[in-house]
Amino acid sequence: MRTTRQRWRASLQRVQRLLRTPYWFPQVPLALLLGLGALALLRLDLGADWQHYLGRLAAGQFALKPGVLPPLLIGLGLLTMAIGLLLRSRLAWTMALLLATTALANLLLGAHHAHVLFAYFLLLLAALLAAWRQFDRSSVAASTLFALTSVAMLLIYATFGSYYLGAEFRPAITDLTTALYYAMVTMSTVGYGDIVPVTPEAKLFAVSVIVLGVAVFATSLTAVIAPMVSRSLQRIVNRKGSDMKREDHFVVIGNSSLAINTWRELARRGQPVTRLLRETPAEGELAGVDVVVGDPSNLDVLRQAGAHKAEAVLAMMADDSENAFVVLAVKELAGSARTVAAVNDASHLGRVRLVQPDVVIAPQVLGGELMAMLLSGEEVTGDFVLQRVFQQVPGKG
Repeated sequence: MRTTRQRWRASLQRVQRLLRTPYWFPQVPLALLLGLGALALLRLDLGADWQHYLGRLAAGQFALKPGVLPPLLIGLGLLTMAIGLLLRSRLAWTMALLLATTALANLLLGAHHAHVLFAYFLLLLAALLAAWRQFDRSSVAASTLFALTSVAMLLIYATFGSYYLGAEFRPAITDLTTALYYAMVTMSTVGYGDIVPVTPEAKLFAVSVIVLGVAVFATSLTAVIAPMVSRSLQRIVNRKGSDMKREDHFVVIGNSSLAINTWRELARRGQPVTRLLRETPAEGELAGVDVVVGDPSNLDVLRQAGAHKAEAVLAMMADDSENAFVVLAVKELAGSARTVAAVNDASHLGRVRLVQPDVVIAPQVLGGELMAMLLSGEEVTGDFVLQRVFQQVPGKG
């Protein structure tokens, strides 16, 4: 049974190595699935010539049926966020979740009984949730672009929705200026009460605008402001430890026990070490230590840590996938640094090897096998321990 499992795992690893999955999975499949779902939703609600409605909106012809606008905006939003998923944008992932949920509600409450498409979006929602760790990019430029897109689409939805349902409010909304005013007041949850929805449809519409407004504004502000604050803190922290010449040194990435012990032992031996952390350490915690704070897979952050001029870069975070992405990023810098990747889960060993680090270190993976050998009376040699702990990648020196 164990032999069969090992063969199956080895075959899977060969396929992953052949397909080079770390470079495109899961962002490319999810982006394609999101785009296909958007097109299916547009064709379901608007027909095969849904582009006709988009052209009318672009030309300023707003005399569309009330039922046309929600699926049109949801579909276009999904297509836009599919592009963001290709860039592994955290904001695009968040907005894709929100829009996929809105699409499910639209299918559930709509006149069409599209059970297959409803199940499709359910599975897509589950796939997005399962892959949340892979969407961790939060650059200010990308976040600002998708934030502005999200806010603009929500504003269009709220304004024209209010205009189309104008007769169902008291007093009635008869012009776009009043509709824009009501949309802004409702989205911001101010609610002056001078315009009130009186029919069930108008009340449900107002609820949707409030919920979407809070979600979109909160997510957009967080996505745009968080990287700016992080960079400011990063500059403050990095200024404290920037005296060391970052060349021919060791870059230890992560705050795991393995990373901390490796840094201490290298420093004890007089080796120049730069620590690269994702979050800012507490005041005085790493006084006198050369520290860089930022996304370890970001090329600019790695350059700031001198990874392209380092003797070796040691990716020793608790998340094996993050360690693999760091190795890929270091290789993209095209420097001479050796790469060391830590593996915390035995099932991830083959995947980490696919990115071809110079050395794979797996001390935690050794524990179970070593205990079984000791209890079984098998001989444990130094060569065996070194082979298991430092799992050299084939073809590496």
